[in-house]
Amino acid sequence: MNKIERVLNRDEIVVAGHRGMKYFYPENTLLSIQEALNHGVDMLEIDLNLTRDKHVVVIHDNTIDRTTNGKGYVHDMTLEELKSYDAGSYKGKQFEGLKVPTLRELCQLCEPYKELLFNVEIKERTHETVDLAFEILREFGLMERCVFTCFDASIVAYMFDSYGVKCQGFPKEYMDNFVDGENGTYSKLFAVGISMTPSETKSERRILSKEIVKEFEDMGIEPWCYCPDDDGMVEEAIACGARLMTCNNPLPALRILKEKALHPRCISAPEN
Repeated sequence: MNKIERVLNRDEIVVAGHRGMKYFYPENTLLSIQEALNHGVDMLEIDLNLTRDKHVVVIHDNTIDRTTNGKGYVHDMTLEELKSYDAGSYKGKQFEGLKVPTLRELCQLCEPYKELLFNVEIKERTHETVDLAFEILREFGLMERCVFTCFDASIVAYMFDSYGVKCQGFPKEYMDNFVDGENGTYSKLFAVGISMTPSETKSERRILSKEIVKEFEDMGIEPWCYCPDDDGMVEEAIACGARLMTCNNPLPALRILKEKALHPRCISAPEN
């Protein structure tokens, strides 16, 4: 049983910081990550893309248009070009000057937190991105603390079949290249991420409920949810049976779960 299994197969509910603490800080920046750690999350959810010169970087979108003062695809830029853009001021002038971090920089920041877990989502959907990311995570000794995620079931299959890692997917209607059947996509999943908000564009996408939680529990798949960011949504997630909450604002979840003695405090303070 690895670190992920020891922590997650239990009665308590785990709290993950979505892109760090994106409700308050520019997402996926080192500031957002550090603030999530300061507030006591058990897991970080991060997103990985790949630059033209093969650096794995932590940014959600395939383009920099939404979260920087530049435009263009990450995979068309060198790391130096990417670092020339401001990744903070879109959230407020007080964050001006923040940069898109590399995966290596994030691992260095998190190194003192020896119990911290990671939900690593592959956004640049290539085997190369997976291979290079795994090389860095192995270097820092983090592989057994990671669950790996992608909305592309073929990338999930590659990670599971080639590396034997723990993978998180989504209900089939959310995923590209989903494979049905006994040896299909669901057979490769350790966990499933279930949205708490309806899709604006795809009405067939199911959201968190007791029924969908039971469906995945019956398959032996951990039911996780995203993103309960206020008291009511946290209470709903608990009532539905979610085992992990990925939160843009983790403060309500951390407070309520502590009050209910449902938060395991999986991570310890950083070592000196």
